Amino acid sequence: MTVTPYILSMARDIALIGKDVRKVRKQSGLSQDCLSKLADISYNTVIKLESGGITNYSVDILQKSGKVVDVRVDNSLE
Repeated sequence: MTVTPYILSMARDIALIGKDVRKVRKQSGLSQDCLSKLADISYNTVIKLESGGITNYSVDILQKSGKVVDVRVDNSLE
């Protein structure tokens, strides 16, 4: 299977969003559990997003978590 540059770029973008979410979440004093509840996503999803454990999230999940901590998720990821 060949991985296209677009897929690699998208995975890198998602990983950067996860790092931004973690940074701003911590600066805001929110726990991962609190973020998961406010964003209406699972606690495990928050952990995996912030750690870069999984990079194939739906734009909806990225937007929900980003909205809570005011991290912009570019619509070009759709």
